[in-house]
Amino acid sequence: MTEIVALLQTIASVVSTSVLQQMSHAIYGMLISHGRITMLELSRWTEKGGSYRTLQRLYHTPLVWLQIQWIFFTSQFQKSDHEHIVAGDEVVFGKAGKETYGLGRFFSSLQNRVISGLSFFVFSVIDVQERQSYPIQAVQMIKEKKEQEKQEKKKPTKAQKRPLGRPKGSKNKRDEPPTLSPELLRIQPVLQAFLAVLKGVLLVRYLVMDGHFGNYPSAWMVLQTGVQFVSKLRSDAALYEPFAGTYRGRGPHPKYGDKVDVRQMKKKYLKLEEKEAGIRTQIYQATLLNREFACPINVVVILKTNLATRKQAHVILFSTDLELPYEKLYDYYTLRFQIEFNFRDAKQYWGLDDFMNVKQAAVTNAANLSFFMVNFSSVLVRQYQRGNPEFSVLDLKAHYRGCRYVSETIKLLPQKPDGILLAEIFDQIARLGMVHPVFEPVSTS
Repeated sequence: MTEIVALLQTIASVVSTSVLQQMSHAIYGMLISHGRITMLELSRWTEKGGSYRTLQRLYHTPLVWLQIQWIFFTSQFQKSDHEHIVAGDEVVFGKAGKETYGLGRFFSSLQNRVISGLSFFVFSVIDVQERQSYPIQAVQMIKEKKEQEKQEKKKPTKAQKRPLGRPKGSKNKRDEPPTLSPELLRIQPVLQAFLAVLKGVLLVRYLVMDGHFGNYPSAWMVLQTGVQFVSKLRSDAALYEPFAGTYRGRGPHPKYGDKVDVRQMKKKYLKLEEKEAGIRTQIYQATLLNREFACPINVVVILKTNLATRKQAHVILFSTDLELPYEKLYDYYTLRFQIEFNFRDAKQYWGLDDFMNVKQAAVTNAANLSFFMVNFSSVLVRQYQRGNPEFSVLDLKAHYRGCRYVSETIKLLPQKPDGILLAEIFDQIARLGMVHPVFEPVSTS
């Protein structure tokens, strides 16, 4: 409990003393509990002062989670000599009932269907050298009723035929901003608030998002914030080389050249070729055009060929930064998956799937506390990994549960054992449920 309170002192500037005490009890209960992470479950494991009503007050207190997460990150994880990028993604999890704030129907990639549940959009900072993601901002996505309802398909009316040629007096128009979808309109202010916190403290040049956002409106939205965009295009995306022919002297200047077949790209674009276990991997990079994008994009194609069956598969990555080398573009998109591990840990260990709160403040706090625990537990795990590199979150929870059992057992003894024997008892009992036991004396605090 002492080390929990000590770590929480880093965020003392943005939360009150009472909230710090309440949060320490909630975190202590999460570290011990092996069941569903609910307020009732936590209150069963906490020590004196961590009653159900205390936890209820914490969950219903409005908290500035963006500042809390950011201060904790800068104090515990930020390294000035490391490169950082930003990743953003949506996490969806099912919820029963009808009373939970923000309940709607969202597409779950895990279940590959639309489910009734909650959606949070999360932005995280990824340390490129450590290859670790740290969730910083989690905001609930609320769909409007119009989006929830199925819109009736209207029969297209016959449009009048437009005369051939350019209308008299018409002028060239600049590329107008794209129309952002309701989803992007919800994400845009969240992204702006997130990058505003990073400004002047952490330099990030790239934002990575998955293939769902591999389109021009998403890229335009990111570019407006001064950050370059990295994502993935559809496998059937139409790509063209810039026009390199001679202008004929009449009509508009051609913009698009030959269409690119990503499975038979020109050798001048080949950057890497290697063979392993009967699979040939070829990586191509080129500056190409797509009719949906108003500007050229930096495209990297990863083409894999089974040399025995001659079957092929490919992935098309892209960036708005035309100077980004293919190695970094590929590496940045690969690192995006680290945010998925954050989602997994928040659901599996810290109650993102379990909480039963229904009010707006309580739902927000429950979800953000789960993501805060992803970062908080990472600090604790690293302390034990110095002596045991394989030490995991499961080991951490088993350690705290064992220490809790010992502390309650000692209270029943007529006389407290001496310090050496007490340390041995804590050491032995704390190892019982560990997957990777630590063979060093553990703290009894």
